[in-house]
Amino acid sequence: MSKGTKDRLNPVKSILVSQPKPNDPNSPYFQLAEKYNLKIDFRQFIEVQAVSIKDFRKQKIDILKHTAVIFTSRNAIDHFFTICKEMKIEMPADMKYFCISDQTAHYLQKYIVIRKRKLFVGQKTASDLFDYFKKHKSEKYLFPCSDIRKEDIPNYLSKANIEFTEAVIYHTVAADLSDLRNIKYDVLAFYSPSGIKSLKHNFPDFEQNETRIAAFGPTTANEVREQELILDIEAPMPNAPSMTGALELYIKKANNLGD
Repeated sequence: MSKGTKDRLNPVKSILVSQPKPNDPNSPYFQLAEKYNLKIDFRQFIEVQAVSIKDFRKQKIDILKHTAVIFTSRNAIDHFFTICKEMKIEMPADMKYFCISDQTAHYLQKYIVIRKRKLFVGQKTASDLFDYFKKHKSEKYLFPCSDIRKEDIPNYLSKANIEFTEAVIYHTVAADLSDLRNIKYDVLAFYSPSGIKSLKHNFPDFEQNETRIAAFGPTTANEVREQELILDIEAPMPNAPSMTGALELYIKKANNLGD
């Protein structure tokens, strides 16, 4: 919780998570709902729209002049290979791939045959890839991304004088949330600044009142504050490394529950 939110410790009965509903039946969200008898709904606050081939060509990027590709999401993988297919580009066997996580690397197998000598995988964050970039400074990197993306990878590559090209292959836009206008939740949980911006885009007259806001990650938390909203629940924290963990700690206090 942020300073000054103790007087907002009202009971929590409903939560809206600004992400798609998990496919895993053992998701911590489902366990949280069952354990505390909560109504937890899921709704994607942002949409991804592909960049057209016409607009991609305007960027004047020659994909095959690069020797390595950086992937930070499944969306980037899907849209990149869709562009390659439409442009009839076949990725060479010696192309190197740098993936932000095991999940992203595993998803890459949907499009290519994975070979250990050309795949470099981080644990979860962009900084996990920096040592790989340092060891492979001579590569010519291609970074397929959204028009809204974090600065960490481009900043590192620029400071390290490593050659790279940023390719915008999809746009992140606010989803239509008009059907939620008259529906109230005790807690809104956000995972990205884009989700907060979508809330304000859809409901410019949004009044927070007793609605609690939860944010995962410092950039999301900062966006909450920049939009002059109250941040009630923040994750990760030392005692709550996950969003569900932070929510559970808050619910125990707000609902006057013991361990």
